Amino acid sequence: MVKFRVYFFGGLLVFMIVGVMSCRNLGTWLAKSDIPEHADVMVMLMGGITDRSVQTADLYKENKAGRVWIVEAGMDDDRAQVLKRRGIEELRSSSEARFALQGLGIPKDSILILPGAANSTRMEAEIVRDYLLTQNGVDTLLLVSSSFHTRRAYKIFKSALHPLDDTPVLYCSPSKYTRFDAEKWWTHKREIYMVGLETMKLANYYLVERRQLRRGDR
Repeated sequence: MVKFRVYFFGGLLVFMIVGVMSCRNLGTWLAKSDIPEHADVMVMLMGGITDRSVQTADLYKENKAGRVWIVEAGMDDDRAQVLKRRGIEELRSSSEARFALQGLGIPKDSILILPGAANSTRMEAEIVRDYLLTQNGVDTLLLVSSSFHTRRAYKIFKSALHPLDDTPVLYCSPSKYTRFDAEKWWTHKREIYMVGLETMKLANYYLVERRQLRRGDR
């Protein structure tokens, strides 16, 4: 029995090591990067405000785009009600992001918050798609997000924009300020969690979201 356990756990350890080593490039794959010379609009995705806003400000100063779009972020209903009962208006991370971008040197009139109370990347993509229906001359979009999030964001936006007659070309800029070691993610507990979570969300995209987005379903 003891011998069996030794073989079992030894085999399990070998299996885990082989699995991790075979996926060691997953971190760099998740951090999709293809920054153009110039894009019509940067779309800064909500989530980590610090790393994404600093990256957006850097790109703006490098003249990678002259306009920044942020989708209005939603808030958990329960938390919002708790604040309202205490006389505090709902706080939105999109407003905080705009404040940060202005503080980093982007003019107020170059920043647009699209209304919609989004609480997911999919909702952000759908809101941007709907707004593009009212716009002319937007041929290129540069998505700015945390480094580990850019691959999935690209795929979601690509599918969401698919129904448009004139689909903008998409580019991605993973923030270099994200605390994420893409090359050695398996050596850090926090990075392992991030990669695992993104992998599960990508699986949901392939199994569910992609078909719905391409059909324009809500």
